[in-house]
Amino acid sequence: MFNPFKGLGDIAKLQKMQKELQNQEVTVELNGVTVVMRGDQKVKEIQVDGVSENRITDAINEAVKKTQQQAAYQLMEMSKDQQE
Repeated sequence: MFNPFKGLGDIAKLQKMQKELQNQEVTVELNGVTVVMRGDQKVKEIQVDGVSENRITDAINEAVKKTQQQAAYQLMEMSKDQQE
């Protein structure tokens, strides 16, 4: 029998991990481009030859968000199939 409350402990762990990842950062500098990305895959800043490029940052973050939504949808569909 399916227990909808079984995963609540896992959700709390995932939320804690997500918060921790938001506080981590990676900086990569390559060919005049600097990218600062948080551990939760959000781009914090992009600089090209020392000039901040917020439009690029926003576009990449939107693309990452959409791919995460697609992945979440597919996982939900897989979960439904397993319950049947």
